[in-house]
Amino acid sequence: MPDVETGLRVETEPNSVRVYRGDASTPIIVQNAAADFRAYIHPIIVPGGSVSVTEDAPDHHPWQHGLYVGFNDVNGAGFWHEGLHPHVSEDDGSFHPRVVGLASASGSTARWSVESEYRDKNGAALLTETQQWTFTDRQDHYVLDLVLTLHALTDLTFGRYDYGGLFVRMPFRKEVGGRAINSNGLEGSDAEGQRADWVATQMPIPGLDEEVTVVITDHPSNREYPVPWRVDGELGVVPSVSIAGPWHIDDGHDESFRHRVIVYANPVDPSTIRALSANFSEQGAV
Repeated sequence: MPDVETGLRVETEPNSVRVYRGDASTPIIVQNAAADFRAYIHPIIVPGGSVSVTEDAPDHHPWQHGLYVGFNDVNGAGFWHEGLHPHVSEDDGSFHPRVVGLASASGSTARWSVESEYRDKNGAALLTETQQWTFTDRQDHYVLDLVLTLHALTDLTFGRYDYGGLFVRMPFRKEVGGRAINSNGLEGSDAEGQRADWVATQMPIPGLDEEVTVVITDHPSNREYPVPWRVDGELGVVPSVSIAGPWHIDDGHDESFRHRVIVYANPVDPSTIRALSANFSEQGAV
């Protein structure tokens, strides 16, 4: 049942988790976990609105799905392009997700977990990925905290690559533009490959009077902190340890990452983002 004041409730289905405000019939955020497909979050409805700040399978990158996790060159297997990129998808592996247990809601906060097995093109299991999400509805903005844990089922090497990790795809349109700025004040292509505590993406979305803002933060407990970031030509953003070089997880061991995603229905001053990032950084390691 929803909390009387904040109104959050959840529905857990075999292949999805849906989070609602009160008795509304339309969810404000959906976790998708269809069998044999990448787990991803879409839509994320803008706070107080009715349109999504995320985009699923745009024409320019049909393998991208809202807010999701993917990696490249995992023991030679790709877990990013879903076999859809003609130049780099010959060795793509597959995803096998499931919602773990039942999602829960208490007051303004909802929690859920998704576990995915990554298999190479021959069906051999390489790793188990667990995404533990905590979603907080603060009315004028959302906070999504992620604990991402990779459990190696064999010795793993992640090759050096220009992207890989937690990625957000927003509905960018070249004719209306947008901008991405990092914690050091670098924007767009100047922020590409650069280390930063956070990157904020701001853009207009049809149906809204103001530009929306989506922030992804790094955490001091993460490998390569402050991590290098991918900022692509359509303002897709990912904090990626793979930009820094190859990295490894031994068989039977775990590697965990913490990230915070903040969603606003309006432009946000960098000083506000810095304060929110500092608060997140002060929280302990996984």
